[in-house]
Amino acid sequence: MVIPVSLIDEATGWRRAFHARPELGYQEHHTSQSVAEQLTAMGLQVHRGLAGTGVVGTLENGPGPTIGLRADMDALPMTELGQPPHRSTQPGVMHACGHDGHTAILLATARHLSNTRNFSGTVHFVFQPAEENLGGARRMVEEGLFTLFPMDAIYGMHNWPGLPAGHVAVNEGAMMASLDSFEITLNGRSCHAAMPENGADPIVAAAQLILALQTIPARRLSPLASAVVSITQINGGEAVNVIPETVTLRGTLRCLQADVRVRVRQMIDEFVTTFTRPLGIEGSIIYQTDYPVTANHPQEAAKVRDCALTLLPAEQVHWNLSPSMASEDFACMLEACPGAYFWLGADGTTPSAPLHNARYDFNDALIGPGIALWTALVGQLLPR
Repeated sequence: MVIPVSLIDEATGWRRAFHARPELGYQEHHTSQSVAEQLTAMGLQVHRGLAGTGVVGTLENGPGPTIGLRADMDALPMTELGQPPHRSTQPGVMHACGHDGHTAILLATARHLSNTRNFSGTVHFVFQPAEENLGGARRMVEEGLFTLFPMDAIYGMHNWPGLPAGHVAVNEGAMMASLDSFEITLNGRSCHAAMPENGADPIVAAAQLILALQTIPARRLSPLASAVVSITQINGGEAVNVIPETVTLRGTLRCLQADVRVRVRQMIDEFVTTFTRPLGIEGSIIYQTDYPVTANHPQEAAKVRDCALTLLPAEQVHWNLSPSMASEDFACMLEACPGAYFWLGADGTTPSAPLHNARYDFNDALIGPGIALWTALVGQLLPR
């Protein structure tokens, strides 16, 4: 499939402009405005305001099925350490996950399809805010995404360091893990650091609890089950010579199987409430249930694979690759509507920096293949 070089060049310009002006979740006002203006200029019907800064552009072209294509728009609260000409101009904010590229590719796809119209049906271009830990997809669903825009299926694409540029990976089930976050509070009894026998030390309890929690995936689950328990924050203490009253731990749980998710949560509860008692510490935990497993619907996943095979050699299309233990809120859309989520390889002649790395920059070589893949998928799903 031939995508006009002029369109790829224009999309590259959009991508670098988004990169230079990144915006955090639910604050994508400039990005949202730019997307809406471009879609309007293309002649699409444009709806704004879902999940605050979300945008949906609709392209109708005769009778046929209706599908959705989704891109995420938000950046991360990170300071960019790379030095591209288009580096972030916003202190402490950068596009370290490629959402600038996803947005530019989907915009260019809308332009290409509005020009060529080589399909019969309806395409909703869904530009989602707040993918990074803020649940923008869930909020779009709750505010009526699939009621206002009924769809037969929805699809999402993400660039993927670790795969060669242009390769495609898609699974018929899990692509990414569920996400729960939690806060553990350990209440002890403060005392002088020189006389620990007069108190109950929550810092020692925290140290032991952190290590004990790692025995859950290592010793309490089958090696065939998938779970990651990570403590990412620890806070406690005010003075160097005082054992504190309270220590707070925060972290995440990620799983690939729903039943494992339930079991591990129960085991964490048991550790928190019983493991610390012999130390004189009272433990409690508050959970926040974030994202479910990003689980593709088999029929829609197979359609992505079949589409990729029309563009790429078989060795560049990866079927049922090992899932990632990272998480993705597109899972909330897949709970509400059939669909599939897939990866587009990002590594060039040298490996890409990892996602969420301060030196990451989206590989612009993916823009042409990304437009071609979206266009081919629309043509396959909505044939004339």
